Amino acid sequence: MAALIEAAGPYRLRVQPCDSPFRHLAGAIIGQQISGAAARAITARFVALVADPERQDGFPTPGAVLALGDATLRSAGLSAGKVAALRDLAAKTRTGEVPQSRTLHALDDETIITRLTAVRGIGRWTVQMMLMFQLGRPDVLPAADFGVRNGFRIAYRRRTLPTVGELLAYGERWAPWRSAAAWYLWRAVDLHRAGELPTLPKPVRLKVRADARAAPRPRSGARTPPRSRRGSPPRAPASKR
Repeated sequence: MAALIEAAGPYRLRVQPCDSPFRHLAGAIIGQQISGAAARAITARFVALVADPERQDGFPTPGAVLALGDATLRSAGLSAGKVAALRDLAAKTRTGEVPQSRTLHALDDETIITRLTAVRGIGRWTVQMMLMFQLGRPDVLPAADFGVRNGFRIAYRRRTLPTVGELLAYGERWAPWRSAAAWYLWRAVDLHRAGELPTLPKPVRLKVRADARAAPRPRSGARTPPRSRRGSPPRAPASKR
C-alpha cells in the first residue's frame, strides 16, 4: 500500500454532503444500471413531475412521490421496479425508518447500512458509497465493489481477484482508515490503465476472516458503480475521486 500511496499522491476523496438521505437515495435508485446522461434526463423529468415549489431546488418530497400514480411516475422514464422502489423509499422516510440527516449523522455505519438496505432497491454498496462520499465516514471498505477488488489484485500482484471475505480480512490492517484504502485501490486501476503504476510488492497470501465467509454481496437491485462498461471494471465516479 505504501508504494501505491506514493504513486497516487495525497488522498483526495471529496465529500459532497447531501441535504437529505431521501434525495440521495432517490437519485441512486433512478440511476441504477443506466448511463449518467440517462439518469440526469430522467431525474429532470421526475423533478418536473413532482416538483415542490416550497423547496429552493424543487426536488420532490416523499409525500409528493406518494401522491402521484404509477403511470405518472412511469412517464418520466422510470421502470416499474424503480417506481416501486421510490414509493418504498418515500414511505419509509415518512415513517422515520429512513432518518433525516441529523439523525443519520448520529448513527454508526452498520446501523445506517441495516436501516437503509431495508428499502427496496437499495443494496449495501449504495449505502457504503453514501457513507464515504456524502457522510465522509473514514472506515468504510466496500469489499464487494469490483473496482476495489480489481485494484487490490493489481496493487498486490495477484493473478485472481480476492474474494469478499479475503479482502475484508486483509483490510482489517487498514482500520480505522479503510475508506482511504478503498480510494487508493480505485486509483491503482487508473494508474495501471495509464501505465503509471510502479513496481509493487510480491504477491500476498490471503486468509478469509471467519465471520466474512458469507459476506453479503450487492443485491440485484443495487446500483452498479457509475461510468462502468461491460468488460471494464467499475470504479468511483471521476467527480468523487
